[in-house]
Amino acid sequence: MQTQPSVHPSGAAHITGPARALTTRATRTLPIDRWLLRTFLRAAGNPPVRCVLPNGEAVYTGDGAPVGTVRFNDRRALHRFLRQPELAFGEGYTDGAIEIDGDLVEVVAAAYGKPMHPLVDRLFFSARRPRANTLAGSRSNIHTHYDLGNDFYRLWLDDRMLYTCAYFPTPEATLEDAQIAKMHHVCRKVALRPGERVVEAGCGWGALAIHMARHYGVTVRAFNISHEQIAYGREQAAREGVDDRVEFIEDDYRNITGTYDCFMSVGMLEHVGPDNYRELGAVIDRSLLPHGRGLIHTIGRTRPARLNAWIEKHIFPGGYPPTLREMMDIFEPYRFSVLDAENLRLHYELTAAHWLRRFEQHRSEVARMFDERFVRAWRLYLAGTTVAFRTSLLQLFQVAFARDRFNGVPWTRAHVYASPASA
Repeated sequence: MQTQPSVHPSGAAHITGPARALTTRATRTLPIDRWLLRTFLRAAGNPPVRCVLPNGEAVYTGDGAPVGTVRFNDRRALHRFLRQPELAFGEGYTDGAIEIDGDLVEVVAAAYGKPMHPLVDRLFFSARRPRANTLAGSRSNIHTHYDLGNDFYRLWLDDRMLYTCAYFPTPEATLEDAQIAKMHHVCRKVALRPGERVVEAGCGWGALAIHMARHYGVTVRAFNISHEQIAYGREQAAREGVDDRVEFIEDDYRNITGTYDCFMSVGMLEHVGPDNYRELGAVIDRSLLPHGRGLIHTIGRTRPARLNAWIEKHIFPGGYPPTLREMMDIFEPYRFSVLDAENLRLHYELTAAHWLRRFEQHRSEVARMFDERFVRAWRLYLAGTTVAFRTSLLQLFQVAFARDRFNGVPWTRAHVYASPASA
């Protein structure tokens, strides 16, 4: 069986799987196809991307040289794209019905970098309502993404398995150093003190919980509904000798019990959904002591919008990135005082670029674990994530808060940028 070479983000050829057996009818192109594609590209802001119809004919409406080429290998893929651009592009690329010539990140950035006509945005880029984040729905949604296997994530995450935005003191910092810097950054923002009790909602593979116990002398109860992640966190805590100070609990954040000095949540709010924000606020309210404070770190947006339709369906079911105004539904009903709000958008662009580079280095191993369709899907997801933060489609918010009458907050922000030792 023949295989077909393509181009991946580093520019080198790779094998994407069996060539599609296209019928004459599927590859035949009519004049209306050319007109529809040209009309769509103009309404989409004339991006500098060359498109090739199934019969080999090129359509280009941009100015100057194109940054790359999108090839529609059959007419069905073209028409699906014209009806549902977000969903059909991802599915077509995953299946091989759509190919990219050139750097994937740059082509996707060029495609999304131009302002679209409001009618095009409203008609074609409104995703379906995300899947519900009920107790059962959240468990199913999280299992779909996070329980793919620790061996898979170990290939391309940092050595502590952090799957959230890193903090780069300089753009040249390694991913490992930037993730350590992120953990110190959030700990300093809430001014952790030895002997305090911390509850963490959505703890990933446990790196932050272990870090807080080791470096800040606190005890941590960490909640997560991913079985794979909880098991890994327990193993790491025992290996690092902090299992007497870190308790990993396989349960939903809504079932948090006890009272604490600090509430931490890094990378969970995207999975909560705005319908549940008041309930999350109630959990925080009943959990925090009178001097309590906390931090929520989340992907967000500058205006309300659904997650990309393809990502919500195939990668992050139930995901929703909130605006800062929407996040206030967590804090305002319970009179929490927002102390600090920071946007680390460009730090996430750099984090995702590191992930994509490492993923590409291990693509053959990923293909053996899963298949080539999975490789293409996750390549597109990581490339699209890089682009979304570069072009401000997505933001990264860190919001620190405290009880409204708690006056023990630092007088300046100097503690946030102090060295870990001096802090």
